[in-house]
Amino acid sequence: MEVRRTAPVKLIVPDERRDDLHESARQFLHCANRAAEFCWDDRSYTNCVTANATARDALYAELREETELTANLVQEAIRRAVQATTGCVERWKQGKRVSRPEFTSWSMLYDKRSATFYRNKVSLSTVNGRVECDFELPADSPTPYEQYVLSEEYEFRASTLQYDKAADEFYFHITTRKYDDDEPEVSADSGHQTVLGIDLGVNSLAAASTGTFWQGDEYDHWCREFEKRRGEMQQRGTQAAHNALLRLGKREEAWRKQYIHTVANEIVSEAVEHDCNVIVFEDLTDIRERLPDAKWHHVWAFRRLAEYVSYKSPEQGVSVEEVEPNHTSQRCSRTDCGFTHEANRQGEHFECQKCGYEVNADYNAAKNIGVRYARKQTHSLRSSPKSGNGDAPVDVRINGGTLNGESHQPITGD
Repeated sequence: MEVRRTAPVKLIVPDERRDDLHESARQFLHCANRAAEFCWDDRSYTNCVTANATARDALYAELREETELTANLVQEAIRRAVQATTGCVERWKQGKRVSRPEFTSWSMLYDKRSATFYRNKVSLSTVNGRVECDFELPADSPTPYEQYVLSEEYEFRASTLQYDKAADEFYFHITTRKYDDDEPEVSADSGHQTVLGIDLGVNSLAAASTGTFWQGDEYDHWCREFEKRRGEMQQRGTQAAHNALLRLGKREEAWRKQYIHTVANEIVSEAVEHDCNVIVFEDLTDIRERLPDAKWHHVWAFRRLAEYVSYKSPEQGVSVEEVEPNHTSQRCSRTDCGFTHEANRQGEHFECQKCGYEVNADYNAAKNIGVRYARKQTHSLRSSPKSGNGDAPVDVRINGGTLNGESHQPITGD
């Protein structure tokens, strides 16, 4: 494996967006220091937390609430603290004097989801949406940008954004990785992939292409109960009622987070059980517009569920991807049909107006989500000069016979 770090790339940040980067860095350092406090124990290095999953499970939801950072930036901040703690623990074992890691210098870590590179610009996540920055390349760089960042042979890894206060300039240090041909860690994109499609909705909180459903009835019931209790307390208008209202709000928030964590764990388990190495959701960017009848707690649940699955799944060797959401609920998922029409879906029921296929609407949508990703990947593999004849299969794991007698055979992306 070959790892390359380019010479610093100077970013040209629009004046009106510079404050967004500064505020993002402040919140990033807050998360990193909070994580370092959690990981550190002055009494013994054996009590320090050096497992990223442990720190992430304990802090992620809380830090997401405390900051406006995206999920990926919060996770990178936690990872930075864990790595620093691990280094301190190693020195502590060797008898060296150490203290809890503390992060004070202006810097942020970006992964391949929170930083997107183009030939002449980079798009970065901030607390106020993404910012697109042009950049200036150093003329004497020993690791040319086009060779190591834009080349298909190299994979972009987590890299560092830094700020030079004296010069009032931003710099990005880019790290890329290349695997040798005989290494087993070749990107999964070039080999077999089995996909689990997930549809998020109001009636069923989540539905999988395997035919497994996570109903939203209980979630809706308790959200209504909490809302009812809030209304009763607000009518009293006393200080005691106000204090009780604050406690109720904290209990509701904790309950909702725990509920979504449980569903996220079960979705990841569903992928592992069916030998899936990719979980696919719809892009949730415009979810409010696409589901106008969804209440705020539904939209909150959709976003949190996708985030929780995204950080839990890598521990099981499963990645998470997104596809465009258009027409997944209106398209017939049968491989020999694919007819798309708004009349196909009537509430929770799907009936294709062309071939007559009838099935639960959310299940049909989940299959379409998986198929859309599979076809996109198959097309990408076949059009790539590195893919040979492009025969690497991308399959969608579907239900094993409990819905309409469908067999448990993968749907290919062909």
